Amino acid sequence: MKSFIIAGALALLSVSAFAQGARTIRIGVEASYAPFESKLPNGQLVGFEIDLGNALCAQIGAKCVWVENSFDGLIPALKAKKFECVMSAISITPEREKEIIFTNKTSNTPCYLVVKKGAGLHATAQSLAGKTVGVAQGSIFEIFAKKFWEPKGVTVTTYQSSDLAYADLLAGRLDGVIDDVEVLVGSFLTKPGGQNYELAQPKVYDAKIFGPGAGIGLRKDEGKLRDELNKALVKIRKNGTYDKIAKKYFNFDVYGD
Repeated sequence: MKSFIIAGALALLSVSAFAQGARTIRIGVEASYAPFESKLPNGQLVGFEIDLGNALCAQIGAKCVWVENSFDGLIPALKAKKFECVMSAISITPEREKEIIFTNKTSNTPCYLVVKKGAGLHATAQSLAGKTVGVAQGSIFEIFAKKFWEPKGVTVTTYQSSDLAYADLLAGRLDGVIDDVEVLVGSFLTKPGGQNYELAQPKVYDAKIFGPGAGIGLRKDEGKLRDELNKALVKIRKNGTYDKIAKKYFNFDVYGD
């Protein structure tokens, strides 16, 4: 009996030691970009990047700890060491690479302007002159709109989240919103009121601004973790885990070319 008690105690100590020594990786996220990341009514974070991040952490023997933050504050908070990396549909761009480093791309989806049906608007500066367009603050959409459209008479209004921009679009305070196409579909076009809106042509794109796609951002001193995540990404793409996760949320190749 004594031996049994001692063995049990040792087992509990072993489990406790493992739990205390388990590696965690804090990941910053702005959870209003369904289907990439969003929050259920009970507070649970869900979405493609949530599942992908958890799979990558598991691959390198760690546990993800998700930390919510405003999108425009993700990089400042990362640099302030509030988390080890950021994963929130963040495009890999030359401007951002001046401040942080990125893993290889995790996805690459097109971006569009959404407008009211019958408005006759196109995603061009000429068509939108005198109109007001909403964008997420700190996003590549803000950079694009302020560089190419604002100088030609388009008013560009920034929001802390896409959801706030969609609310103003429905209220008639905006003529359009630029966002990732899958976010537009998942968070707006398929929701109540969204059926009265459509994607305007052409696709919103500039190679220098939009870069090769989205990746995981890290501080410049986290090169080792970046390499670990890159190796893990290669493994889960080869073993089918990536595709299994992607098929839960998309009916096309979200990884892109």
